[in-house]
Amino acid sequence: MAPINQGRAGGITGVRSPHGESTVRLTVSQATVRFLANQFVERDGVRTKFFAGCFGIFGHGNVAGLGQALLQNEIDDVDAGRELSLKYVLGRNEQAMVHSAVAYARMKDRLEAWAVTASVGPGSTNMLTGAALATINRLPVLLLPADTFATRSTSPVLQELELPSSGDVTVNDAFKPVSRYFDRVWRPEQLPGALLGAMRVLTDPVETGAATVAIPQDVQAEAFDWPVSLFAERTWHVARPLPERHVIAEAAEIIRSARRPLIVAGGGVIYSGATEALATFCERTGIPVGQSQAGKGSLAYDHPQSVGAIGSTGTTAANALAAEADVVIGIGTRYSDFTTASRTAFTGEGVRFVNINVASLDSVKHSGYSVVADARESVEALDDLLSGYAVDPAYRERVGTLAREWDTIVEQAYSPTSVGTNIATGDEALTQGAVIGLVNETSDPRDVVVCAAGSMPGDLHKLWRTRDSKGYHVEYGYSCMGYEVAGGLGVKMACPDRDVFVMVGDGSYLMMATELVTAVQENLKVIVVLVQNHGFASIGSLSESLGSQRFGTNYRYRGDNGRLEGDTLPVDLAANAASLGADVIRATSAAEFTDAIKAAKAAERTTVIHVETDPLIGAPDSESWWDVPVSAVSTLESTQQAYDVYAQWKAVQRPYLSPADTGSAQSTSSEGEKK
Repeated sequence: MAPINQGRAGGITGVRSPHGESTVRLTVSQATVRFLANQFVERDGVRTKFFAGCFGIFGHGNVAGLGQALLQNEIDDVDAGRELSLKYVLGRNEQAMVHSAVAYARMKDRLEAWAVTASVGPGSTNMLTGAALATINRLPVLLLPADTFATRSTSPVLQELELPSSGDVTVNDAFKPVSRYFDRVWRPEQLPGALLGAMRVLTDPVETGAATVAIPQDVQAEAFDWPVSLFAERTWHVARPLPERHVIAEAAEIIRSARRPLIVAGGGVIYSGATEALATFCERTGIPVGQSQAGKGSLAYDHPQSVGAIGSTGTTAANALAAEADVVIGIGTRYSDFTTASRTAFTGEGVRFVNINVASLDSVKHSGYSVVADARESVEALDDLLSGYAVDPAYRERVGTLAREWDTIVEQAYSPTSVGTNIATGDEALTQGAVIGLVNETSDPRDVVVCAAGSMPGDLHKLWRTRDSKGYHVEYGYSCMGYEVAGGLGVKMACPDRDVFVMVGDGSYLMMATELVTAVQENLKVIVVLVQNHGFASIGSLSESLGSQRFGTNYRYRGDNGRLEGDTLPVDLAANAASLGADVIRATSAAEFTDAIKAAKAAERTTVIHVETDPLIGAPDSESWWDVPVSAVSTLESTQQAYDVYAQWKAVQRPYLSPADTGSAQSTSSEGEKK
């Protein structure tokens, strides 16, 4: 037997396994930390360390397992004078930690990620919403929820779920439907397979999302002799699937036959680094580009072929072109109902779809012609194949005219002279459009705006003039209230050289502002624009449009009649932010707000700018729709009227079932179905 040596994580090395390989004795948690610290990814020949660190909140179940392992790893690195191999960051809310991790991964184009650990029971299940958000948005995060005893030696333990019908189910089974990968490590021998399985999913652009590896608390602290090879540096190749020559040629023929083509750019354009290729392709061909929430930034707002946001929260320019398009080219988009305006956006007779996506799930939507391939590789291939093709000059001019008309509308919405009313005091208040405009015009091109839920994402989608492909970060796959502050923290961690503007309404702020404390602790500067409008502005507007009269959407005292119709609540969110350690600036006018932005940019600490807005003045109308069912029977006239409008829109909704082909001369019926 070789000499026994002390390993850097306290393990014993030099012992031979039955197969003759050297082993090291570590706990399951220590082995997990060492494994994660040695994972790398490579794309286009560029190699990157995959895990930036581990977020965690410790409690029973992980404090003596992963907590001890992270501590020991940190001390060993510091004592050896090394950079931390797996940095630990203390969060304040388990859901928020996942949001921060997801935001980081998005800014890094899914080539870097974080692990997140939580204690048994509610600590772990608090991560469920974050897991769903990660999986829906196709963003990688490794979740390490603690679990109850594998041995069941003292069952039932604190926070253990007991099911009379099953002895091996724990609360962590709830992660299965919201994770792209799930495993539970009942024995140390199962850890390598679980971790390798998680890595396979996390580094696959098609499969990625939340990967969950649940580890019982007794197993976390259990020692085992691990093969040393488990901890060797491991590089995972992130592929760029090439389009099949025949398939991309067919796609090019469909596009060549188009007179009014339109590109819908999704997040896949940005993740694949296809923005420059897209700009070149569109400049040459004249094909206009509408952008989904995740795809906003695929083209700069002032690019000649950019017509801005598309769909329910889109621009009138993009939506007018969508209604006329004969070929829609989806690139890296999953065609959410907001992007398609609930399948009412694309109503041109005989409209066909060409869908380019690494995921076949998305490439076949709307019966489109499927190109399963990387966005950048596909756009470059199309540019070659469509050499000599360009849209008619009249169509190119129409694109420019529509874009300029919308830009004039944005300019009007940005105007700080357009004011509303502070519903709490009756004083003048800025509109939300003016707030967005002042931030946009005062910020730098590389600054990042972060948002997630409420009325703000829709207004940002329409109005924000994106100048950098990474300058717009709105989570709208899960539209999760509470994402904003935590997401802003993750963005800042990923891009410390950029200023990060978190745009958040009072409703979403009240859901989860706790990561302000983490930002202060980590000395990370985030600028939070806290818009106070005394309620749920987005749901209030939606409620009104559906005939429900903004019921239950305002923050008010309960009146003498028992209804929530009294005075506005005296909630001081600025004072709350100050109590969490942030610097706070209150602004009531355009001049004060502009000065506040400049001061926040010059500051070195997290700053919250508190501003009152009028929730009843919305952004310019997108002239589009979103399918939210209206009560079919009601004694309320407002609901009856809303139902009539709903029925009119439902009549426009399309099934998009006609199979795609390359026959450019196909005749079509009035319903758009091929004869």
